[in-house]
Amino acid sequence: MIRGRDLEKRYGRKRVLRGVDIAVVQGGFAVVTGPNGSGKTTLLRLLAGLALPTRGDLVVEADRSCIGYLAHEPLVYPELTAVENLDLFGRLYRVRERRERIGMLLERFSLWDARNERVSTYSRGMTQRLALCRALLHDPDLLLLDEPYSALDEAGATLLDRELEALAGTRTVVVATHDPERLAAFQSGGVALA
Repeated sequence: MIRGRDLEKRYGRKRVLRGVDIAVVQGGFAVVTGPNGSGKTTLLRLLAGLALPTRGDLVVEADRSCIGYLAHEPLVYPELTAVENLDLFGRLYRVRERRERIGMLLERFSLWDARNERVSTYSRGMTQRLALCRALLHDPDLLLLDEPYSALDEAGATLLDRELEALAGTRTVVVATHDPERLAAFQSGGVALA
């Protein structure tokens, strides 16, 4: 599903990635690790089609409409409620039976009781849960998660663990994280950035 060879990304004179190779098979689960500033977020942006490599070859065999992407920023609208946010994204992705899917995800991520509150009133952890719902809403073939455990309390992290366990082997998943041990049970590949 993903094949990248000798990937490099520059922003002007600044080189963010250099000589990165990545291969993830359909249904594979890859973990991207490395210190801050090593290019984890940049690599996920390349895989999502949000940036192009400066050099190297990259093939991602997934239509952009079939990619779920969780960035550092939650990419939800704070002035809307959780239901309104997910309904908007559900319409954009043309999710069938979107109201049922929205309800299921809000329930699964323990946001049902706060579904009609504006996101601006949410804690950072609740907003992260909603962002995960947004990334999963259209049941993507490829899921790209950038530090998904960020801001989650232990209950939220356990919810995410369960979700990733259910997706492992059925969807292609790439996770950038500082805690690769947490994902060791799901992992079938990985990339370590310097």
